Amino acid sequence: MNQDLRKVALVGTGMVGMSYAYALLNQNVCDELVLIDLNKERAAGEAMDLNHGLAFSTSAMKIYAGEYSDCADADIAVLCAGVAQKPGESRLELLQRNAKVFSSIVQAVLSSGFDGIFLVATNPVDIMTQITCSLSGFDPRRVVGSGTALDTARLRYLLGGLFEVDSRNIHAYVIGEHGDSEFVPWSQAMLATRPIIDICNDLSDCPCTWEQVRAVEDEVRNAAQHIIRAKGATYYGIGMSLARITKSILNNENSVVTVSAMLLGEYGEKNVFAGVPCIINRNGVKRVLSLSLNEQEIEQFHASCHTLRTSFEELSL
Repeated sequence: MNQDLRKVALVGTGMVGMSYAYALLNQNVCDELVLIDLNKERAAGEAMDLNHGLAFSTSAMKIYAGEYSDCADADIAVLCAGVAQKPGESRLELLQRNAKVFSSIVQAVLSSGFDGIFLVATNPVDIMTQITCSLSGFDPRRVVGSGTALDTARLRYLLGGLFEVDSRNIHAYVIGEHGDSEFVPWSQAMLATRPIIDICNDLSDCPCTWEQVRAVEDEVRNAAQHIIRAKGATYYGIGMSLARITKSILNNENSVVTVSAMLLGEYGEKNVFAGVPCIINRNGVKRVLSLSLNEQEIEQFHASCHTLRTSFEELSL
């Protein structure tokens, strides 16, 4: 990784990609950002629009529309491109089409000589991250998906509201698939250093009920659909999640983020990408953190991984 120049190559300038780019600019995350899109005119327009805001930011970022050849010296290649689901199209059919899109994208990035870290946001993100890993031949620790980072942020925001505390003092995670089989391991959910389950059992010290707390899990799982019904798509939250992961990598933070990472025996699972708490630094996933799940939670996690593994194995790569 180039220690002197923090460079990000963004593939896909749709709403997710540009929400991410806007977050990078406002948080001064990198020094150079290249926008790559099949629609070159759009990429050029987006770069121009971002550049016009530089005077109002603390950043001196170099932003431009480019080609895949510009990935050669990038630290991170962020993949936000993909096709939309057609009416009546099955999830597997959508996956197959996105796999074909990624086949051309990943090959084009590699042809530049890129030797950094892949960060994937395209849904279904766990499977698309595994596809990227398979197509690239990279060490799995250098291929990271946005995973359940946004789901975890949603969970902490909602729990912070229930317990009337800053959400940054909530330590709880959403793990597994970024999708229907994701879940909250409540045995590991803490407010500061106190288990949330214990707080709910102490009626004199809890502003909410255990039923209200448990209801948050479904609210998190269905949040994206609520947003999509209201405004058509979700993009700000995932854009900021990607920016957070990017900071962890470029700044070598060793921060814990719930990303999609390949499991290599952790939780009794192998060769499947799923959302789990990981230590993230300049090398990508430094280490997967194994939570002390109870028996029921282990079963939920295995079921979620089975769903992901089956979907990946059904693909024709």
